[in-house]
Amino acid sequence: MNHPSPHTAPQGGHHVHEHEHEHEHEHEHDAGDQVEILDLDAEVLAAVGAADRVRIVRADLDATAWPALGTPELVWASASMHHMPDPDRTLRQVHDLLAPGGLFAVVELAGFPRFLPEDAPEEAPGLEERCHAALDHHHAEQVPHRGADWGTKLTKAGFTVEGERTVTVDIGPPRTDAAGRYALSSLRRMRGSVVSALTAEDLAALDRLLDTGSPHSILRRIDLSVRTERRVWAARRT
Repeated sequence: MNHPSPHTAPQGGHHVHEHEHEHEHEHEHDAGDQVEILDLDAEVLAAVGAADRVRIVRADLDATAWPALGTPELVWASASMHHMPDPDRTLRQVHDLLAPGGLFAVVELAGFPRFLPEDAPEEAPGLEERCHAALDHHHAEQVPHRGADWGTKLTKAGFTVEGERTVTVDIGPPRTDAAGRYALSSLRRMRGSVVSALTAEDLAALDRLLDTGSPHSILRRIDLSVRTERRVWAARRT
């Protein structure tokens, strides 16, 4: 089976695209940051040409009843399943929603994107790795379904898993404007989860990266890259 890129919309058919799930109790600015990250994620990783084939429906996917979505041939869950309080129930709902023979594509982050060289920034080498370690600890406590075995869960929900792959992204310098904004938005969001775990020195170094008026701003770095992995499961309702 040929698997589509996790950032390329499929051709034709009635389909539903789920973006990262936002709980109602989150602050509006957090939701705004997440929307910006999603848009930049698509721009940096080249998900283009799909606007005329996507219809946006805002819905609480934790609710028992979902809005009328017809009988889609494809449901695409992008970095959203691990946010569900009861992902097994959500998988069953997607299974029952799909048309017979319909495809469910689950895309999950293998890890938070990385942007800096290992020896950066100069005043705090290895800062990004320490932030990632703190973020992994935060996710282990707050997001228990991150890193779940989605293949097993999909099978349990009644799907036939037809394929699984890891998509590696490594976009090196020179950076684009979109990559700079993507790094800035991502690290801003990371800061909120790791702030209590960082030393004063690391926090100061991170804040200098996030200060768009500073000569140390991540927007001014010429060595910026985008490195990430996405795992994709393709499962069919048989």
